[in-house]
Amino acid sequence: MPSTMFSPIELRSVTIPNRITVSPMCQYFAADGVPGDWHIAHLGQFAMGGAGLIFVEATGVEADGRITLGCTGIYDDATEAAFARVAAFLRTIGHAKIGIQLNHSGRKGSTVSPWEGGGMIEGDRGWQTECASAVPYLPGWPEPREMDAASLDRVKGAFVDAARRADRAGFDVIEIHVAHGYLLHQFLSPITNRRDDAYGGSSKKRMRYPLEVFEAVRAAFPEEKPVFVRLSATDWIDGAWDVDQSVVFCAGLKELGCDLIDVSSGGLDQRQSITVGPGYQVAFSERIRNEAGIATMAVGQITDPVQAETILSSGQADLVALARGMLWNPRWVWHAALALGEEIELPAPYARCNPALRSKPFVTRS
Repeated sequence: MPSTMFSPIELRSVTIPNRITVSPMCQYFAADGVPGDWHIAHLGQFAMGGAGLIFVEATGVEADGRITLGCTGIYDDATEAAFARVAAFLRTIGHAKIGIQLNHSGRKGSTVSPWEGGGMIEGDRGWQTECASAVPYLPGWPEPREMDAASLDRVKGAFVDAARRADRAGFDVIEIHVAHGYLLHQFLSPITNRRDDAYGGSSKKRMRYPLEVFEAVRAAFPEEKPVFVRLSATDWIDGAWDVDQSVVFCAGLKELGCDLIDVSSGGLDQRQSITVGPGYQVAFSERIRNEAGIATMAVGQITDPVQAETILSSGQADLVALARGMLWNPRWVWHAALALGEEIELPAPYARCNPALRSKPFVTRS
């Protein structure tokens, strides 16, 4: 029987040709927020490789919303134009839909690229970070500034502006980053949200600002295009953000028009205790899908085609996302098709590469 993984899925007016997604992966290789030739090469290999949906990396909605100085942004005409070039190029070499993950780093910003040692940027190249509350990310780090009413409005406006720029740049999908300890996740968790106003205290109040940001973005992005949310389903810390609260939050997102939850976990606090293994986050995806009644995407150590097909065909998720697996093997989709006996389209110059793979060529477009 035909596999679920190689069947299309329609979200609003966007048809994704298969259920395989390239997860957003930070490259730390931009200049002043502008993606360049590295990003063309990095993302182009996935477009050629046949994934149904390709996300560009976590992209700052304002310059101070980047994680590092090497992170991409979409907050001015230069960054918008550069991403328009990326999106246009990807459309010339495949059938994938193109997505962008919109992010604000919050207290995890103003840091050094991982391969340069991490840590806070020293000197005048760094910036004052912000958070739901003035809680440093690590001991010895400077306190982030607690966001006041003006900064809440400013950041929400930056997300809205970024969504409009993403539409003009040609993206089919946007994903709002509410995971991995970045700003919107910082509002959800009681570890980082110690406010006593309308945006802190009870879980309902902690959800309020991320929901307001989502609602504003959904209104700004074209009705026919889907909006996803990447969510850390749990902080992996007792008494912190957990799956029960995530189900409630996702139900609220669905009411506001969210199309899919990209279910990840962790990243907020170094005290997290995670037991990792193949598909270790899939149960969170399944529970949110069933209890919140919303489409989900599973991510995290999904590496084998049969494993991925089982996740989809058993109803644990509607899409699967791969990150490190795609970095290691950008042709993962081709190997998955071979393993599952599926026919796929390859770029015409590559269609002869494996006589065992049933394929039909398509001509790249200039």
